[in-house]
Order: sequence, then C-alpha cells, then structure tokens
Amino acid sequence: MLVHLSVHNYAIVEHLDLELDRGMSVITGETGAGKSIMLDALGLTLGDRADSGAVRPGADKADILASFDLGDIPEARVWLAERDLDNDGPCILRRVITAEGRSRAYINGAPCPQADLKSLGELLIDIHSQHEHQSLLKADTHRRLLDEFVGASELARQVQLAAQRWRQTRQELERISSSGDEQRARHQLLSYQMEELENLALGEHELEELEQEHKSLTNAESLLGACRHVIELCAESDSGNVLSALTASLQRLGNRSSQPGALNEAAELLSSAQIQVEEAVGELNRFLDHFDADPARLQTLEERLDAIYTLARKHRVQPAELAALQQRLLDELETLNADDEALERLAQELASYARHYQEKATELSGLRNEGAPRLASAVEAEMQRLGMPGGRFAIELREIAATDPHPTGLEQVEFLVSANPGQPLKGLAKVASGGELSRISLAVQVITAQTSRVPTLVFDEVDVGIGGPTAEVVGQLLRRLGERGQVLTVTHLPQVAAQGHQHLFVHKARGSDETRTAVAKLDAPGRVEEIARMLGGVDLTEESLAHARKMVETANG
Repeated sequence: MLVHLSVHNYAIVEHLDLELDRGMSVITGETGAGKSIMLDALGLTLGDRADSGAVRPGADKADILASFDLGDIPEARVWLAERDLDNDGPCILRRVITAEGRSRAYINGAPCPQADLKSLGELLIDIHSQHEHQSLLKADTHRRLLDEFVGASELARQVQLAAQRWRQTRQELERISSSGDEQRARHQLLSYQMEELENLALGEHELEELEQEHKSLTNAESLLGACRHVIELCAESDSGNVLSALTASLQRLGNRSSQPGALNEAAELLSSAQIQVEEAVGELNRFLDHFDADPARLQTLEERLDAIYTLARKHRVQPAELAALQQRLLDELETLNADDEALERLAQELASYARHYQEKATELSGLRNEGAPRLASAVEAEMQRLGMPGGRFAIELREIAATDPHPTGLEQVEFLVSANPGQPLKGLAKVASGGELSRISLAVQVITAQTSRVPTLVFDEVDVGIGGPTAEVVGQLLRRLGERGQVLTVTHLPQVAAQGHQHLFVHKARGSDETRTAVAKLDAPGRVEEIARMLGGVDLTEESLAHARKMVETANG
C-alpha cells in the first residue's frame, strides 16, 4: 500500500509530505485548493505524462516521491526481482520534471524508463477518476477482474503460458521447415560428395607414398643409365677404369722395398679406396638386379594420383586437405539429419502444447461463463444503490475467431452498461460519463475487492452528481473497501467524508507574496469542524457541529 507521498515544487504545491495508513482516507477542501493536484502528482510517479507546466513557478524542477509497502503485493516483488530492482525496505518511485520539460524516473534509486513506472504502478495502485488513468476502460482489466472473481487467475496464467509455448514452438518449426527444400538439396549434394570421397578411400599417408613412388618410377631410365655409367667408369671400361688404375698403382708401390712412412700411408689409403670402390660397384649392381621399372605400375600410380588431384580441384582444396574436407562434410550431414529429427520432435511438441492449451482454455472458459452472470448481477445491484436506478450491467463473452491459441483464452471479455432505463447495453467507454464511470468502478471494486491483486484504490470525486441517501451509500461502500485494503477518496460530500478512517484537509496557505497548497491530517475535533463546514457553509453552528459529530459517531459505530 501507499505509505508516504512527498511532493516538492509541483503546480501550486511548494512542499508536501503525507504519511498514509490502511483503511479509508478522505481528502476534502475548498474548490481550487489543490485536492486533485495531489492525485495528479501521485499519477506522475505511476508513469503519467508530464510537461514543464507541472513545475511550480520560480522553481527549477518538481520532485515527487511515493513509497509503497509491498507486503501484500507479491506480483510487485517478483516484478522488481526480475529486474534486479528489489530491496529490503519499501518500494520507492520517484519522478523529477525540470522547468525545461525534461523528465527523469527512478525505481528504488535506479534510473528507469517511464514505461517501467507505468508497468509497476499498475500492480501497486488503481486510480478511478475522470483522467486517462482509468483501468476500467481497458479490456485487460475486464478479463482480469472476472478471472479474479471466479478464482481463475492461476489458470489464466497457465493458459497464457501454454499459448506462448505453442507460439515459440511453431516459430522454431517454421524456421526449420522454411529452409526444407534448400536443406534437402544440400543433403543430396553432401551425400553425393561423401560417396565420392568414400569411394576414393584415401589412406592416411597414401598420397605422400604415392608421390614418392611416382617420382622414382618417372626418373627410372635416367637413374638406370647413371648407375650403369658409374659401374663402367669404376670397373668395366676397356680404356681404363678406377679399379684398374687403383690396382696398377698399388702394384707399382708394392714392388719397392724399404718404403718411407709417407709412401706406406699412401699405399694404405689407395688400398682402402680400392675396397670402397669395389663395394660401391657391388651395391649398384644389386640395385640394378632388383629395380623393377614396370610401366604398368607407373600407369596405375598416375591414374590413382589423377583421381586424387581431380577430386581436390573439384572441391577447391589441396590434395592433402581431402581428409579434413570429408570430416567437415560428414559433420554437416549429421547436422542436417538432426534437423530432420528436430522437425519430427517439434511437430509432436506443437500438437502436445495445442492439446494442453485447449484443455486449460476450455476449463477457464467454463469458469468465466459460470461466473460472469454472478459478477454482473452483483455489480448491477450496487449500481442501483449508487444512484443509478434502472442502470444495467452485463458481461459479454465473445468467442475469439483466431484458430491459433490465444494468450487470453477462448473469448474476449467486455463490461457493458446501460446507465439509464431504456438505453441499450454498450461498452463502458462509449456510454459512461465521468461521474457514472466512477460509480460503476466503485460498484465493481466493491464486489471484486476481496480477490483484487491491487491493494490501493483511489477515487477522485466519485460522488459527482449525487447526494442524500445515495451519498451515504457511497461512503459506506468506500469504507467497506477501506477495511480490506487502502482507499483514498477525494470528496465534496459530508456523508462520504464522515465514513473515513482518517481525514486529510487540503487548503491554501497564503504568504506575503504567494499562495501555496498545504495538507493537514485532522484530529477528531478538526474533523467534526470540517464536516460541519461541508454541511452548513463557512459559519459553523451548534446544529451543524452536532450533526457532523453524529455522522462521525454513526460511521465509527
């Protein structure tokens, strides 16, 4: 509930601090004293639009702060927690408007968009007046009030959640299905490419080995010729060869006796060279004996390498990258196969959500159809008591034509009213005047107050155009509402003012050079005097004071 309202430099209010309690608080005062200004300031903290004209002349900014106790408003606590704005104390909404027309909004000290103030404000307080903040004109309010009256708020939330899940699943299904033809073509191409790569069956080190062998076979003729020529130079040439020369050299050195040490060492080196040349000739002969320069093998190698190179060019990769390419194609194929499985799974989920939605929405529809006549009859009875004789009230449930699950259920809910006998039932916004709308709102709130999620109700001059016994009924109804929560009522009628649990008196305080609005919380004697003034005018008489005292005692009794 609203526990504190602080207003600085707003309109004709210089400084105002109000501490508010549970129950019914009446706000009275002379015309033009600024009673509605307080509610306008409160509306700014709830997200209403503002302009520079809201700032008191001579001030640079208007600053309005409203504090709420959220003990009985779990929806508001959840709202704050979801946005990391919650704290351990009261919830504080603040609005600052500069003389240039700029506006800043805060929730618990954190800057926020104006729309957040409005969203949170709808959970905290409901203002019934002739201003735009009239929730009873909204179709969402009609549906919410009916659902709360029949105890179906949780069921309505389940219906909304089921419709949301159905819509999200359908969007995902459409996203995957929309690329179905493209995906099928891609799947076919990948399958063909994978088949080519699998048929190639390239081994892990096969390309490197094939290229090495192909290089050897391609150079076979020149290699064989070089080997034969070396053998001839070393051992077979008739005109002289290395081995013959080495043998002759050793023979000539060996025929001399008493060789010096240096010649002996030279002879040993020549002998070693002869042995190494003989071994080299042997290795070359063995290579020639075992070398297979099969032309058929060369052709096979060339065909295999051509197949590898051709497939690499086709995919615009290096031949050595074909194995990695095959793995990438396999991964993509598996993803496409998974999408096919997802399509089937999502289709099943969509059907399941549709069945769940239909089940919950049908149950909700039954409760609405059963409860709508009861709520309408109760509201209509209160309208008769509130000075609208012959007024009628009905709740229309219109089937929603959409074939897809609708988040609000199977039907639209609209409150219809006929304010005067003989007039047809029409929507509230079309037929109800400001005063009538306030009284109809009061009738609805009296009936739904026990189940309403909004603990603070504000009624701005709901007694316009009524008097006598009806005014007393209005006061009694407002007091009943105040006993279940918090009610703020701006009134001109003493019958209504006498019913309040607390009384706020708005008046103009005139200084030497300016006039400002002030608010006083009246004690018991002051309250009797204010009600007597409302009864009899400026001059108080013993009769008016006695009458006022009797009205207060009757209300408190």
